[in-house]
Amino acid sequence: MTHAPEIQALLDRQAITDVINLYLRGADRAEIALIADAYHPDAIEDHGGVYNGPASDYVALMAKMLPKGGIMNHIATNIVIELDGDTAHAEHYILAFARMKKDGEKFDTLTLARAIDRFERRDGAWKIAHRRLAWEWNHEMPFAESWGRGMMFPEGTELVRGAKHPNDVLYTARAA
Repeated sequence: MTHAPEIQALLDRQAITDVINLYLRGADRAEIALIADAYHPDAIEDHGGVYNGPASDYVALMAKMLPKGGIMNHIATNIVIELDGDTAHAEHYILAFARMKKDGEKFDTLTLARAIDRFERRDGAWKIAHRRLAWEWNHEMPFAESWGRGMMFPEGTELVRGAKHPNDVLYTARAA
């Protein structure tokens, strides 16, 4: 089906945005297949000084780390996509919240990074061909979960909490 150029541009931008958002869901839920599916097989990942090489090797590292990692949430903002035929350049900010533990001490970390992606449409699918990440800032704070100092929930123990794949409510709700 052929669409007017303006409509096709909207469809392409939405497809690219979906790749970005599903990648971040994969990171949060440790659903490695979502991260892997964001890249073309020959893609390069330059993770801002942390890793630079084949995206497939980066995905393999994430497959080892993410399932053991703590709670994390990534938010994509300010997504700007420039289309040029079957190539697109996308920039977006990633705001990441993570609960971590080091030497027995829990702490929260808030990080802002920026992804500069070259997407390519191959066989009708938009995927990342090359990603460069730039770290903007980081702020860490002591662990202090009190749910509004007890005003929202006295203990928080009754709350349904987010989890890694396949135990998160996203997956269990689908089965209900």
